[in-house]
Amino acid sequence: MRLVFAGTPDFARVALERLHAAGFDIPLVLTQPDRPAGRGLKLQPSPVKQFAQQHGIAVAQPRSLRLDGKYPEEAAQAQQALQRAQPDAMVVAAYGLILPQWVLDLPRLGCLNIHASLLPRWRGAAPIHRAIEAGDAETGVTIMQMDAGLDTGDMLLAERTAIGPQDTTGTLHDRLATLGARLAVEALELAACGGLVHTPQPAEGVSYAAKIDKAEAQVDWSQPAIVIERRLRAFDPFPGAASALAGEPIKLWRAEVTGGAVPAGVAAGTVLAVGPTGIEVASGDGVLRLTELQRAGGKRLAAADFLHGTAITPGQRFGAA
Repeated sequence: MRLVFAGTPDFARVALERLHAAGFDIPLVLTQPDRPAGRGLKLQPSPVKQFAQQHGIAVAQPRSLRLDGKYPEEAAQAQQALQRAQPDAMVVAAYGLILPQWVLDLPRLGCLNIHASLLPRWRGAAPIHRAIEAGDAETGVTIMQMDAGLDTGDMLLAERTAIGPQDTTGTLHDRLATLGARLAVEALELAACGGLVHTPQPAEGVSYAAKIDKAEAQVDWSQPAIVIERRLRAFDPFPGAASALAGEPIKLWRAEVTGGAVPAGVAAGTVLAVGPTGIEVASGDGVLRLTELQRAGGKRLAAADFLHGTAITPGQRFGAA
């Protein structure tokens, strides 16, 4: 079976590696254009492009695939490359570009998407972050037949995994990437023998995982402690939850809900206690113990180590200017 693969970040690279190792013929990879990164802001190829180049796979990096869009020449060149590749199927994972109808129609078996949620829950750009943030007990991967809608196509395969109380977006991402790669191989093997079953998504239970905005990183201490704790895990490793203390921005990486009550009259964000196990802070409902923090330009540190270099005393208030 001949495949075109479309993807950009590490989540997609894991799938491409698995498909390549499984022996599929992959003559072409589509990925996002190189982006500036690092302190020098040098152009860096995506993880998918790096893997493709290491294995001699042709790469196309159009800024758009719309023939009537802003970059019609790039789209036309990509169209020619896809037609030359003559794929039986396209596998898509976190590509980052909308696929117009001509792309969806080009492969004989259509385009299969590796989506990191149990559809129709968490359609959209940030399903892993939003599942943790919402306190979902489980998530998973759905292999979906792509159509013109936003993650609305028929479900082909799905598998669940529990979201643990210590899971971050980073840990869950890695687990779902491995799961998605395996399911993609299984789906293609079934497609090759006509064994894929198409199941329309139910109309009930639809939710949308909006793209993460850096402005969301600022902790709202008026929220319940359990909500803040989940957001810290959801925003690890990106964009990282943050709050100011004495005018200095502090990244907050790990915390735990103590079960204690906030004393009457104490404002949310106020430091209640400081010790080797963490920094206890009042929230809108309950006490949150911060256990891993980071100063600007510093390293992530356990609370005890963080306090060796940063003096924090009860009565100070996070979020205050």
